Formats: sequence, structure tokens, C-alpha cells
Amino acid sequence: MKHYEPKDVRNVGFMSHGGAGKTSLGEAFLFNAKATTRLCKVDDENSTFDFEPEEIKRRSSISTSFATIEWKKRRLTLIDPPGDFNFFADTRNVATAMDAAVVVVSAVDGVEVGTEKVWELLDENSLPRVLFINKMDRERADFGKVFGEIKDVLNPSVVPLSLPIGKEADFQGVVNLVTKKALFYDKDGSGGCKEGPIPAEMADEVEEAWTSLIEGIAENDEELMNRYLEEGTLSVEEMSKGMARAIAAGEFIPVLCGSATSNIGVDVLMDLIGETFPSPLTRGASKGTSRDGEQEKSRPASIEAPFSAFVFKTVVDPFAGRLTIFRILSGKLSSEGTLYNASLGAKENYNRLFMLQGKKAEPIQGAAVGDIVAIAKLKEAKTGHSLSDEKDPIVFPDLPRIPPSITFAVTPRSQGDEDKVAVALQRVIEEDPALEQSRDERAKMILISGTGQIHIEVIVEKMRRKFGVEVDLSLPKVPYLETIKAKATNVEGKHKKQSGGRGQFGVAYVDMEPLPRGEGFKFTNDIFGGSIPKQYIPAVEKGVVEASERGYLAGCPVVDFHVRLFDGKFHAVDSSEMAFKIAGSLAFKAAMEQCKPTLLEPIYTLEVVVPDEYMGDIMGDVSSRRGKILGMEPKGRMQVIKAQVPLAEVQKYSADLRSMTGGRGVFTMEMSHYEEVPAEQQEKIVEAYNSEK
Repeated sequence: MKHYEPKDVRNVGFMSHGGAGKTSLGEAFLFNAKATTRLCKVDDENSTFDFEPEEIKRRSSISTSFATIEWKKRRLTLIDPPGDFNFFADTRNVATAMDAAVVVVSAVDGVEVGTEKVWELLDENSLPRVLFINKMDRERADFGKVFGEIKDVLNPSVVPLSLPIGKEADFQGVVNLVTKKALFYDKDGSGGCKEGPIPAEMADEVEEAWTSLIEGIAENDEELMNRYLEEGTLSVEEMSKGMARAIAAGEFIPVLCGSATSNIGVDVLMDLIGETFPSPLTRGASKGTSRDGEQEKSRPASIEAPFSAFVFKTVVDPFAGRLTIFRILSGKLSSEGTLYNASLGAKENYNRLFMLQGKKAEPIQGAAVGDIVAIAKLKEAKTGHSLSDEKDPIVFPDLPRIPPSITFAVTPRSQGDEDKVAVALQRVIEEDPALEQSRDERAKMILISGTGQIHIEVIVEKMRRKFGVEVDLSLPKVPYLETIKAKATNVEGKHKKQSGGRGQFGVAYVDMEPLPRGEGFKFTNDIFGGSIPKQYIPAVEKGVVEASERGYLAGCPVVDFHVRLFDGKFHAVDSSEMAFKIAGSLAFKAAMEQCKPTLLEPIYTLEVVVPDEYMGDIMGDVSSRRGKILGMEPKGRMQVIKAQVPLAEVQKYSADLRSMTGGRGVFTMEMSHYEEVPAEQQEKIVEAYNSEK
């Protein structure tokens, strides 16, 4: 691919709710630009973007992919992140590499939960955007209805830039309102079209939409407004320049329509992107800090500035090694040399620079500000790291994290594979920072946490394919805790053993009382007069601590209690640290019998976003899970339901919500606090523990 100046580069993201057709739209871009020899399709399993086996199997994007095309003297870097909320962390990360976005909306399904999520993400990153209403040739496709939803839910100021000719099976093409021409497309997916007269029945609609478009462009530019008022029209060139300025400023959001799989109306969108989307040079200065974090710094989006870049994605392959993907924020980079990692203060050599084209990495001679490039086999650089000029280092803010919503226990299928599983998980986490690994020490199990059940299932598939490790998933044990509700006084813990030779003797007298929630454990030594020698006091405390970790009711750690050691007995010959450790343990157990022990369970804050029609069902379901509704908040056609629910009741909520809403609901879940388990549930937990023991 020939060299392009930064002013002629366009970094474009395709964003949508899963299934709206953004990947198919990207395929149409590739075909129209002759980057592919045929119109590839996700359903035909030959997509340039969805090339991972897990994506082909599920017919859905699970990881961001990239491709670059040349279109009318512009270079377009196409970014295709996942639409499924299970992989939204990846979408959030790569949004930092975009300069603008195309939001794809299904003409059949309209604005969905995921559409709103990506819209908010674009707002967070202040990214210009256009909308493309896709699937206009499908049954029940309705441009007018979906356009109305976009105005109601996303932005009331959106303006149509193309109108459909015909609908559903009779969809023939579009009216380009900029040129005021009707385009009739071939039905073979070739993208071929012919200009023709605007259908008579559309004349009034086209005139009204054209007036709306002209006014939408002119009202953001005083000079254009004066020209429009004087002459009653604007030239195509004036409209394009006006749109470019207004789109970049976020003051103008055009809506186009077509069909990606039939390649209808796609070229109109491509022309709009090339002519009006902002180049990397229009991006504001990237802000960061010095390495010690004490000095604020910034880098202008200029090829003359010192080199700086931000790693927003990592791909790990067991054979090819790690592929580090980053966007150059300032300056330029040669095809080989040394990189300075400002986040770590480390240097790494590299000898090849790549531009990604689907699953292929094509070598390039150099790169400059705005380019999205990759380097293979860097050992230190990871997602979220900053690369910069060593003489003038800058560290950019790290990527935001999405709290995990679901956790599974991982068990190797083959004995002895524990180390292989740990290594595979570590490699996968490098590629997917939304995945978290931990360990349940009580159950001696590895735990993995992610944003949804599909997210975890895909990770397991990837571990098997890439690293040859097969594991089984199961729900982890709920991390219950135990505590006390009453006080015990003057409790004896006595350990006496005589079996020939030196015996064992130690006696400890304690009081035990509850502490406020979250206080943990407190130990007070009130021994006076040497009833227990000083060297044995820590042993008593250790005995209490170890016994509390094993629990009393159901083998769960005991928390929020205070033990006061006030008296004891010892023997000059038979006493030892071990004897007093056992005495402390026995004192704890004896005190628990009087302290009204109870179980505590983790309570999570749950936020569910669902269409209006599911609100009643979701609220009823949350209540049936012992949840407490905290509030509801309308959000366009959606409802945001906030509640607090015991973890034990929502471990499978990802699959349950998908079933209840047909995949139209999303949720996030975060640990809030612990509460006492109701008596009925407590009995079942204790009974299950005793049976297992």
C-alpha cells in the first residue's frame, strides 16, 4: 500500500449492537475498494474481520480486527470491535484508537441496548459519528420507524443524508440527498448502480429531507447560513465542507441507509467518510504525565512532535508470539529500531513494523501520527502501556476497567495440568484484560471472572485451541462468612495431655464479643501477674485465628469479633507454644457456642438495562431472588433497574437474563457488602456443609 500523509488518513470504527451487521458493512467496504475479490459474508464463514475459529463458530465478533483500504485518494483504517456486551471491554479499549465512528442500526430491530451503550462510549471519547440504518432489504425493515427511534433515544438533531427507494424485498436503492440523485443498485451484491429519476411518489419527501439537510449544515456555519438565505441553496462542495466541519465538531450527525450484504448504499457512506470524516491531525493534544506522575504533559497530534503511542490491544499466539497493537499519537516511527516503554522505563528492540489486514500482518516501511500499527514479539509492552521518545517520555492514562459480572471455577480435565492451566490463563489475560484470575484457597480452586458467561466460554475455547489445555467450568462456592451476635464471658480453653514423658498443658480464659461489620478481628491481652508467660500469649492468639479461619457453622471464616484474653494457667515443665495454641483454639470454639453464630453472604449491586416491555418481568425476577429494588430510571426506550441481590441467587444471571429478554438485556454487577443470611437459607447451607463433610 502506498504512503499516505496523515491528513489523508481516516481511522473509522464500526459500532453497533450485536447482530446489526457492522462486520458485513466492513466487508462491503473491502469489496468496493477492491481489497477483496468477492463480497465476503459472516454467514459464509469467509469474513476478513471474523477470522478466529470461535468467531466463525458463533458467527459473531468476539475480538477487534482491523483492515485498511484505499478509497478516492484517502486511506481508511477500518476498526471492527465486538458488538456483544460480553466483549464490551475490548470495544471500550479500541475506541481510544478511533477518530470517528459509523453506528450501525438494524432497520428491523431498531435502537437496541448495545446501540445505546456504544453511543455513550462515543460520547465519553468525544468521537464524531454518522449512523447507517442497515438491512433495508429485510422483512419488517422500516426506515421511518427506526429514524424516529434514533431521534427519540440517541439524538434529536440527527438529519437524513439518504432515503430508501422501496422497502423490504422491493428495496432498490437510495436517494443521495447531497447530490439529489436517485441511485438504483444491481441485486447481485456487486455494488453497481445507475442514476435515475427520483420516483414521483418520493418527490415531496425528498424535498423536505433535502431542506432539512441544508438547514442542518448551514445552521452550524454563519457564512453558509448567509449563502443559503441569499441563494436558497448550497453547492455540493459547500455542503461537503460544511458537513466536514460540523461532523468533526459533533454538531451534525447524518443518517444514511442501505444493505451491507446486498452492497446497496454503501458507496455513498464511503464517499461521505472520505470527504467529511476528520483526519488524525484534527485530534486534540493527548494528555499524560511524566514517568513519576508529578508533572502534567501533552503531545500535539503532529508529525513534528516527539514520538508517542498508546498500546490499546494485545494478541497472543503460542507460535507467533505476542502482537502489540498501538496507535501513534505524535511523531513518526521507522520500520526497525528501539522502543522506549514509558510505563515501565524499559527499552525494547524491534525489526519489523506491521499494518493489520484481518488475520494478516503486512510489513510497512514506517508509520506516522494517526497510524494504527503492530509489532511482534515485544516482551514487555502490554495493553495500557505508553510508548514514547526516551528523551521526552510521557505516560498516558491507563484504560478503564469493567468490573467482572460472573465467576467460574476452573478444573483441569487431566490430572497434573494445573501448571499448564495457570500458564494458559496468564497468556489469555495478556490478550484480554477484562478477564481476571484468582484462587479460592478454601476450595483449592482456580477462579476466572469475566463480563458474561459467553465471555468465559470463549476463553475456555481459546485455551483449548491455542494452548492445548482443556478445563471444566463449574460455579464456585459462594464466599460466605461467619460472625457472632452475642457476647461470651469467662470461657475456658483447656488443653491437658499426659501420655508418658513430657506432657502438654495450657489453659486460657477469654471473653468474646461482636464487632461492627467490617472491623475484622481484634485481640486484646489483659493478662496480669504472669498467669500465662509472655512468650505464650501470641500462641493463644494464633490458635484463635486459625480456628476462626476454619469456621464454626459451615467451615467459613469468622469475622468481626473481639477476643479478650484475661487469665490462664501454665505448667513450668509441660506448657509450650503448641499447648497454648490448642488452648486458644478450644477457647474460641467454646465461646462460639454462646455467641449466637450466624452466616453472612455477599450482596452485589446489580444494574440491569432492558427494553420497557421487560421491566415488570425483570423486577419480579429480581424480587424472587431475594433482591431489593433500589430504583428505576427511564433511558429512552430502556429502563435501568438497580437492585441489591445475594450473590448466591445471581451466579447464573448472565444466561437467565439472556433467556428472559431474548438477548436484549444487559447487566453489570459489583460487590457491595455482606448481610446476614435468612434463617431458612442458613439451615440449608449448614446442612449441605455437614453432609459434604
